[in-house]
Amino acid sequence: MADIMGACVANCIPAAVFFTAIRGTVHSWGPELSNLDPRASTMTATAPAAALPPLIELDRATVVRGQVKVLHGLSLRIAQGQHTALLGPNGCGKSTFIKLITRELYPLAQGDGSVAVKVLGQNRWQVDRLRSQLGIVTGDLSSNLADMPGLTVEQAVLSGFFASYVVPAFREVTAEMRTRVGETLAMTGALSLRERAYAELSAGETRRVLIARALVNRPQALLLDEPSTGLDLVAREQLVATMRVLAQQGITLVLVTHHIEEIIPEIERVVLLRDGRVLADGSRAELLRSEPLSAVFGGAITVCEQEGRLTAYAG
Repeated sequence: MADIMGACVANCIPAAVFFTAIRGTVHSWGPELSNLDPRASTMTATAPAAALPPLIELDRATVVRGQVKVLHGLSLRIAQGQHTALLGPNGCGKSTFIKLITRELYPLAQGDGSVAVKVLGQNRWQVDRLRSQLGIVTGDLSSNLADMPGLTVEQAVLSGFFASYVVPAFREVTAEMRTRVGETLAMTGALSLRERAYAELSAGETRRVLIARALVNRPQALLLDEPSTGLDLVAREQLVATMRVLAQQGITLVLVTHHIEEIIPEIERVVLLRDGRVLADGSRAELLRSEPLSAVFGGAITVCEQEGRLTAYAG
């Protein structure tokens, strides 16, 4: 920590607001995560991305909430296998993007009859039927699970098989399902939490359990909505380590965030959103710099790099 702060003070403009990030290493957080070899993936290999339909495709998507237009003809294409971060300030349209995918919101009809939103090449889909290909982790999901009386961590993760908040009474839980729950909890460093009450977990523990839940169906991609919200520094580094392992295993990550510290090195594409529009779309090297970030956040931002990890502060 001192080395990072020292490097920033020596090379960057001091600022009152400082967001710090420590170099993420898998071996720092307990036996479950430390024993995980990214090369020993159990995930099924996928075809080359060029032969697959786009993971997510928006074509001039416009969304109006009340009398306010929150997305303005947004066009965006994310290929399978292309780790991508959507970055921008609060109110830029990130949450609306998520709700388009989860079908909580719908875009305005196109005048020419074309389709504004496609997921995995489909213009009509049910989120529960996509769970084997696209895992979604949101704050709303966490809150809804926490409201389920007596729900254990194991039950919360098992519910991912059924796209519900509890295991339906009429559905069978197989031995294979329970084995898979143990595997995904181990993958995210949360196996020791298996018998805990879900509602009693810390914010960091909750994130690891939610990612495990999303992984039970062996998805090809994960959509993560502001995953570090409410996490302390140690919990955020655990999250970053987990994300890196998943990316190295070949699971496509789509990260929606306003913190550059959680944009792991494996994420090469960055999309900057502001006022419901794409302000810029390019590589991390091009866009995770002071000038583009100052433009998207509407104020002076200074970026520092230490051993491949980025930090940013206002000023």
